[in-house]
Amino acid sequence: MQEPKIIYEDADVLVLDKPAGLIVHGDGRTEEPTLADWILAHYPDLKDVGEPFYLLPNLVPSTKQLVPIPRPGIVHRLDRETSGVMIVAKNAESFTFLKQSFQEHNIEKEYRALVYGHIPTDSGMIDTPIGKSKQDYRLRDATDKAGGTMREAKTVYEVLQRLTDKEGHKYTYLRVMPKTGRTHQIRAHMKALGYSIVCDSLYAHGRICPPPLIRQGLHAFKITITLPSGDLKVFESPLPEDFQLVLDSLA
Repeated sequence: MQEPKIIYEDADVLVLDKPAGLIVHGDGRTEEPTLADWILAHYPDLKDVGEPFYLLPNLVPSTKQLVPIPRPGIVHRLDRETSGVMIVAKNAESFTFLKQSFQEHNIEKEYRALVYGHIPTDSGMIDTPIGKSKQDYRLRDATDKAGGTMREAKTVYEVLQRLTDKEGHKYTYLRVMPKTGRTHQIRAHMKALGYSIVCDSLYAHGRICPPPLIRQGLHAFKITITLPSGDLKVFESPLPEDFQLVLDSLA
């Protein structure tokens, strides 16, 4: 398992740089190492901090009861193939504080994304509710074809570079600021806009993946947050090597 790096730590919080490929917590169907496993191994006192994730019995054939999946101190999550900054609570009080901060959108998150195509506008906001895909339970949908409860979702983006490879394939490198925290929000919004995240196996299945990138081109670059101590902090994760190499190859 490629382990996360510690960016910052105090008595209340642990700020980590999660590598791409590391799932945050188990799903009851695989036995691969998780970020939750790493936290429990290095910070066993966090075992009872936070709220477990409950799996429905039909996802775990050996039981007829809800199955709790531990999420020690985990307040928010990143998709498996998304790298970058994550914040973990180290006690019950900080968990409650951070959870409220996320719910009230008092935390500013900034991502770096590489998408297919040249986005013509230099900046914009995608203000489109997100629901569940009717075709694939794993996906979220930000179009009028979505099903289930539609939830408010807003994503601000800014073009950093428009890039073209030697074969003429076009890409846009973006600064992305989600103003809400819906599942797959950036991925679903960019697809709805017509510029899917590169190498996204769910939202851009079968499209060209520019080497050396072999995972989705999405990185949680920065979080600005007021900690439980009252200190305003900015935490950053530099672009991982694979992400930087693909940008260099397209420049």
